Amino acid sequence: MVKRTRFLCGLVVSQLLSLNHAFASPQQEIDHLLTFVESTQCKYERNGTIHNGPEAAAHIKKKADYYADDIESAEDFIAYSATKSMLSGRHYQVHCEGKTSVSSEVWLKSELDDFRSR
Repeated sequence: MVKRTRFLCGLVVSQLLSLNHAFASPQQEIDHLLTFVESTQCKYERNGTIHNGPEAAAHIKKKADYYADDIESAEDFIAYSATKSMLSGRHYQVHCEGKTSVSSEVWLKSELDDFRSR
């Protein structure tokens, strides 16, 4: 009986831990996306200029701070801070070695979906 109880408790705890990201707050999701950008080996193209992860993350963070009152979700964060230049209207692109370039919006939404499913 004790072994069965321990097993069931362990099972419940592991299930609760696996739900951690499923119930992450918008700020936790945004923080994850910023860390994801900052640590990437991919190149971030903004208005024709290529940036590394830390440079891209710094720019996105600056825009997020500017639009803080409008950002209520990770999707808002992506739309306001990491999709396109507000001055030129050009969409940001992400170039990862060995892969087709994608818009930063697609790249970040894919990562957000992955994060939520963990």
